[in-house]
Amino acid sequence: MRASLVSAALVAALVGFGSTIALVLAAAAAVDATPTQTASWVLAVALAKAAGSAGLSFWARMPVVLAWSTPGAALVAATSGLSMEQAVGAFVLAGLMIATLGLVRPLGRLVALIPDAIAAGMLAGVLLPFCLKLAPAAVEAPALLGPMVVTFAVVRLRNPAWAVLAALAVGLVLAFVTGAAHAPEVAGLPGLVLVRPHFDANVAVGLALPLALVTMASQNLPGFATLRAAGYEPPVSAALTTTGLLSAGAGLFGAHPISMAAITAAICLGDDVHPDRARRWMVGLVYAAVWVILGLASPVVIGAIAALPPALVAGIVGIALLGPLTGALAGAMGPMTTRTPAVVTLAVTASGVAAFGIGAAFWGLVAGLAFHGIDSVAIRRARPSGSP
Repeated sequence: MRASLVSAALVAALVGFGSTIALVLAAAAAVDATPTQTASWVLAVALAKAAGSAGLSFWARMPVVLAWSTPGAALVAATSGLSMEQAVGAFVLAGLMIATLGLVRPLGRLVALIPDAIAAGMLAGVLLPFCLKLAPAAVEAPALLGPMVVTFAVVRLRNPAWAVLAALAVGLVLAFVTGAAHAPEVAGLPGLVLVRPHFDANVAVGLALPLALVTMASQNLPGFATLRAAGYEPPVSAALTTTGLLSAGAGLFGAHPISMAAITAAICLGDDVHPDRARRWMVGLVYAAVWVILGLASPVVIGAIAALPPALVAGIVGIALLGPLTGALAGAMGPMTTRTPAVVTLAVTASGVAAFGIGAAFWGLVAGLAFHGIDSVAIRRARPSGSP
């Protein structure tokens, strides 16, 4: 197996886990989950992502990378007055709603209508804010980030697949040698804990439905667009059905829904992962294996992440996303007819604006498609009568 497959999968999983695990823990606290239920939550969602990523990648023969619903976790974290049992009922219902959308199959045609440049602009807008944190992190901790950036710059010239991991290794060694990080506390392995769901009509409308909608709008659509931007035709129906059913099953053990990934998926889609597009799907299997390990080791990993300086975490994320950002920007600056819509998509997405509980990636796509529609009408009207 190519080292680049392992490198990309490992970095993608660590980025996905480390960047939002605090939000998942906040969601668990908001519904009064016990420590045992919280550990079960993280393990169940990790196993669901692993099963879905491996199964869809193998079936579709493309790198289908799944994530937990970050806006969904934020939605749960913002709730109050709900019990864990009510939350589990909402998680199960939300998963079943997403699976139903996959069976109805209205989204495949919608995703196919998104121009590649606009999809690339959306991806660039998602990645840009993370990359912009690299310079401030370097100013905050130059002794850590300086050697990391130099290591990345040098190693990528000889072996791009290992450049990010080499930078991470240097940063970790320096953090512990200099005392910037401390040894994490070691905890036992987590286990799955079945939680009896409580189905409440008010919670179904107030949490389950919004949870399904924000997961669809803020992660599944951008995730499909990310695959499109990388030159793959996403398996929309199969992905929605699979993630929905896995979410419903994992929800019984306290896990909030899973979805298509966008940011972490970008790390697994480039040519540096595997030069043969027909074999790049194998990164999904490695990614799944890493998530099983992360799920089982989640107590230790959570402690280890908490022990690292925030500047180091922000720096390694920024470094890891430089390559995907470069590819996305190149794709966005494609045909002249779609450049302005692509830039609009990028600008709105990168702004981080959220409305009606839906994240910026979705509104970036809406804005870009609106501009594209206006430009298309203007071009048709300007075209001489009878011309093709």
